[in-house]
Amino acid sequence: METYNKTITVMADDLDELDHVNNVRYVQWIQDISKEHWLSAAPPEMQKGVIWVVMNHNITYKNSAKLNDVITIKTHIAKSKGATSTRVVEMYLEKTNQLLLHSVTTWCLLNNKTLKPTRISETIKKVFMKKENPEVQ
Repeated sequence: METYNKTITVMADDLDELDHVNNVRYVQWIQDISKEHWLSAAPPEMQKGVIWVVMNHNITYKNSAKLNDVITIKTHIAKSKGATSTRVVEMYLEKTNQLLLHSVTTWCLLNNKTLKPTRISETIKKVFMKKENPEVQ
């Protein structure tokens, strides 16, 4: 699968004291779209027995969003190796296509019973591989 997208509208509960989207909310949206992408693309039998956990978030905030702004969120897997996967999430102001943030998150695949890292199978990699990105390994 290439890129997974969704749009959201900024609500009052998303705002901080500056009337901008709170950074904590952005992190929640990064995690939400990552989980949605996994659940929508991976067949149920692939999801059984494993769970993804965050190892690292690296977020660059570029611009702010405000109440009632519509945000387009895009995500894809940049690379996978061993038990880890690098996921990119970007958010854009839909009206202007202005970049709001760019994030790179390292996720680790765990066995959901032992909670030990488990190698990402070739089958999983193929489901999320960007066709034009030869760096996915």
